[in-house]
Amino acid sequence: MKRVRCPKCDQYITFDETKYEAGQSLVFQCAACGKQFGIRMGVSKLRQTQKEENKDALNMQTTGDDATACGSIIVIENVFHYKQVLPLHLGDNQIGRYQKGNPISTPIETVDPSVDLLHCVINVSRDKNGRLKYVLRDTNSNTGTFVDNVEIPPRERRVIDDGTLFTIGATSIILRTAPNTSSTTDERR
Repeated sequence: MKRVRCPKCDQYITFDETKYEAGQSLVFQCAACGKQFGIRMGVSKLRQTQKEENKDALNMQTTGDDATACGSIIVIENVFHYKQVLPLHLGDNQIGRYQKGNPISTPIETVDPSVDLLHCVINVSRDKNGRLKYVLRDTNSNTGTFVDNVEIPPRERRVIDDGTLFTIGATSIILRTAPNTSSTTDERR
């Protein structure tokens, strides 16, 4: 069963999506307010476009190349979008809202208006012992970057570890480090 939300009163309408084919248009009438609206069944054009643009990056990640085995971020499902797993690489991983032509390296598919086009950066580097180190910083975003419900000031850098939950806008993200690479200190720079 799928749910769609009435654009006028925000009430949910539930329907069985298995009875319809991709590309088929459906028209609903909200029982609460009487508003008529339509939807089209199928795959999001936004999701398909991003997959096409990032095909090479995805191929590099699946080959297990050491240069790309730097962990990932998990964008948690919330009111705006579904769970996404995005790979990280050595150097600056620019995180923000996906938009065609936006040159950031880690785009999040979302319609959350509180996520900037370039919201924050996770820098992945190696420490003197060769372990991966993850440093999060805000890019002077409009809504801020929060770690454990504490805002990171724009010029501050925060070392984060495996399982760290941070929030950008209304979107929650969890860091998953590469195996045997998590740092052990919670220092601030």
